[in-house]
Amino acid sequence: MVTKPAKPAIIPIPYAAGAVVDDRSIDYPSSDGAPMAETELQYVPLTDTVSALRVRYHGRSDVYIAGDMLIYYRMNRPEFSVAPDVYAVFGALGSHPRDSWLVWREGKAPDFVMEIASQSTWQRDRDAKRDIYADMGVTEYWRYDPTGRFFTPALIGERLVDGIYRRLPIATDAAGILRCHSGILELDICVLPGLELRLYDPAAEEWLRTHQESEDSRRAEAAARRAAEAEVARLRAELLRLQ
Repeated sequence: MVTKPAKPAIIPIPYAAGAVVDDRSIDYPSSDGAPMAETELQYVPLTDTVSALRVRYHGRSDVYIAGDMLIYYRMNRPEFSVAPDVYAVFGALGSHPRDSWLVWREGKAPDFVMEIASQSTWQRDRDAKRDIYADMGVTEYWRYDPTGRFFTPALIGERLVDGIYRRLPIATDAAGILRCHSGILELDICVLPGLELRLYDPAAEEWLRTHQESEDSRRAEAAARRAAEAEVARLRAELLRLQ
């Protein structure tokens, strides 16, 4: 990541208003140069989850959903950044597009963060990032392992209690689905027997659709509509023939 020289006498995480003057001349790059995801195992759940959450909260101007976008968490120190795979902010100052999230300018840190494990990231997800998110005040921190090799179980949800992450209860249901409830999202975070990550709305008793499922449904509805229109046209033609 390209950064400018750090300034001295900066407190670690200056969330308090007036603690430090925000130097607006400092550049905060929108990319750290790292790839979005190592493999399809990380890319698919990342994009599916961000897409499903954006659809769910569409129209909520106070909810911001992002994936693999840089969060800067120390004022005037652009070298201190982290890019969660998925995050959600409730009480955001608008849902408009951004190229990065600056905690002190936005007024808060994310409420929900999920990291998707890979060979090169799982240890940092478990240790260093966990500490960063706790210091930032991220209420829920989730780790998901699409391979089943790095974490046991493959899904771990934690909630910040008095500055320390405590594990949320998780269980496997009769269908073999690993389930853990997110109070922030008001959704069940689930891992299916094949290690697929899915989101379930317990109030509506339905799964949140992936982008592919939504597209398949749209195509099926369009095909059914065309078939119905063709049948109406056929019946009309038959009536005209019989007159």
